[in-house]
Amino acid sequence: MSSLKPTPPASRASLPARVGDRLSRLSRLTWVDAVVAAAVLVLFYLALRVGQGTTVRFSTGQHADVDTDPLRLPYDAARSLLRMFAALGLSVVFTFGYAYAAARSRRLERVLIPALDILQSVPVLAFLTVAVTGFLALFPGSVFGLECAAVFAIFTSQAWNMTFGFHQSLTSLPRELDELSRSFRFTRWMRFWKVEVPAGMIGLVWNGMMSFGGGWFFLVASEAISVNNEKYALPGVGSYAGAAIADGDLGRVGWAIVAMAVMVIAVNFLFWRPLTAWAERFKNEQSEATEIQRSVVLDLLRRSHWPELLGRLLRPAGRALSRAGRLLGTDDRPLTAHPGRRRAGDLAFGLVAGGLILWGVVDLGRYLDDETGLGVLGEPLLLGLATLARVVVLVAVATLVWVPIGVKIGFSPGLTRVAQPVVQVLASFPANFLFPLVVWLLLRTGLSIDVGGIVLMALGAQWYILFNTIAGAMAIPTDLREAMDDLGVRGWQRWRRLIIPGIFPAYVTGGITASGGAWNASIVSEVVTFGGTTLTATGLGAYIAGATERGDHPHLLAGVAVMSLYVVVLNRLFWRRLQRLAERRYSL
Repeated sequence: MSSLKPTPPASRASLPARVGDRLSRLSRLTWVDAVVAAAVLVLFYLALRVGQGTTVRFSTGQHADVDTDPLRLPYDAARSLLRMFAALGLSVVFTFGYAYAAARSRRLERVLIPALDILQSVPVLAFLTVAVTGFLALFPGSVFGLECAAVFAIFTSQAWNMTFGFHQSLTSLPRELDELSRSFRFTRWMRFWKVEVPAGMIGLVWNGMMSFGGGWFFLVASEAISVNNEKYALPGVGSYAGAAIADGDLGRVGWAIVAMAVMVIAVNFLFWRPLTAWAERFKNEQSEATEIQRSVVLDLLRRSHWPELLGRLLRPAGRALSRAGRLLGTDDRPLTAHPGRRRAGDLAFGLVAGGLILWGVVDLGRYLDDETGLGVLGEPLLLGLATLARVVVLVAVATLVWVPIGVKIGFSPGLTRVAQPVVQVLASFPANFLFPLVVWLLLRTGLSIDVGGIVLMALGAQWYILFNTIAGAMAIPTDLREAMDDLGVRGWQRWRRLIIPGIFPAYVTGGITASGGAWNASIVSEVVTFGGTTLTATGLGAYIAGATERGDHPHLLAGVAVMSLYVVVLNRLFWRRLQRLAERRYSL
């Protein structure tokens, strides 16, 4: 009697069959796949070639002078782009960790969010003062130390806005998504990647775009560094523009403006435009929009087989991470940061956190008292009132101007396609590039820099309100808008019933970051230099800029402490109350 041989499972194919299947998939690759593969290889090659310049030996005398030959601009642009994307990657990682911790823990939220208020108010120049010294000591004799300091400075101009926006989306998660996650007993890892990140994706992308623009705004300060009477410069568009402005060479400034515009438009077309179109899939709605955003690059990637092949290669790693995520526990309670009943642990945590903060304040006061006396705080407190007035005017005017425009853009995908690159260029335009025009206009008209500085501050701050408004308008479900159309709700009633409640949480996030960004922008807006002409406004930003350039640490610390105090008090008394109102009444 013949023995029966076991039949192999249908799901487990033989080796020749698997090889044949893979060859069959490779044979289906088209010219689109060839174009995508070539583009990726070119990007990797350029990154490696440009990255080689970050590890050369460092000499202060050699790198303090910037070559302003226009032929160097392509290389300088590539170095600047490499720093910008490195800082953006760090900002995303920081955003996920910091915002999640603040939203998940009621105790940590009471410390981390006020700390974020302080961090966004600390000027980029103050971070540079510490970063340059630390990274040069960590990487002695290498340009890599300066590169790390520049990336860190750009990171500090990007991270806070993204963190505020993602924290707002976590604390206002739609109730049905929260209940769905707990009903299926998702692990915390699964909930984060399958529920929370998709729910906040639209705001995250638009805030990331705005933060990227904020990095361009401070590019000159990050690449052409003047700290402790020492000057350091890295190859980049920012340092190129700074050197051309210092020389009073309008022609070279023009070349820097052209290079900046080309970079912004290219990054928007190749990176941000595909991301915003892709993020449309995460809208919380029951009916599909009649008109959606499109991207040539995204359409090309969707026609390519490489995403499918890459997904197959990464699937084992994804499964391993999912299994490891089970160690974080199961999602069994709602995500909330609202205070509930006080417990003994809350009291103990408050005492420890308060004690550390008090110790830091006392130690700072002792240092200032030993160096210059506590009277050094008087001047920045008075100067801060002048800068505060400029910030209030800027935020009020930006709200009246950009909220209606942002709603119009967010509601119209067709208009978004046209407006997005224009807005991105405007938001990315550093105030320093306009210094020649500003100096000429102020001297020609006799207008004081105390008033003209508001316009320069607006270049770096008003866009937070516009971008967050666009993100808020895009996140409003299409079915709600169609219901309003069917009911014939128009004009002010539509604003009161739909638009203001829909965009309010995003607007508050934009207002918080615009306010903090305006204080930060005051440092490069209250002191305007072109050639041999310098105009200085009365304000806290000019005070900090002067102390940084002189290397005067006591006055620098006093200015930074006072600026942080103004921002925290303004946020506590005004913006946080609006944020609690948004979480309580206007979340979906």
